[in-house]
Amino acid sequence: MSGLFVAGQAAGAAAVAGAPPSASMVTVDVRSEYDVAEVIAATNRLCRARGAGDVFAAHVATAASELANNLWMHASRGGQVRLAWLESAAGRGIEIVAVDDGPGIPDVALALTEGYSTGGGMGCGLPGVQRLMDDFAIDSRPGCGTRVVARKWLRPRA
Repeated sequence: MSGLFVAGQAAGAAAVAGAPPSASMVTVDVRSEYDVAEVIAATNRLCRARGAGDVFAAHVATAASELANNLWMHASRGGQVRLAWLESAAGRGIEIVAVDDGPGIPDVALALTEGYSTGGGMGCGLPGVQRLMDDFAIDSRPGCGTRVVARKWLRPRA
């Protein structure tokens, strides 16, 4: 895949399907809007299980929801959202990976433009995810699908 990379840090984690809410990794197959609701719920459970606050969880759940919506709306077979809690010397946070083998994005830069939409929406999805999260990377090629990685890091409380 080739595409645009924006502000990322390396972190890898294998996802565990059907993991309990206290797990560090969760995978949700997304094929319909009902699965989007499960992505939101799983994101909130994971954030809360790791002690993240309500605002942090809301930002991450909103980003995960946007990515999951894109999977069922644009990829004919849907895709997968993988959530992983990250803990390292650099900090604590969450990683969202959304993957599909759909049609891909012909112009990633255009897709990241506020107000641009191919699905008749407001065009806030990908730009919104990029704003809500601290790290954002997208890799896409027409005919080969799309992979989005977004991370948000907990801030020390004042």
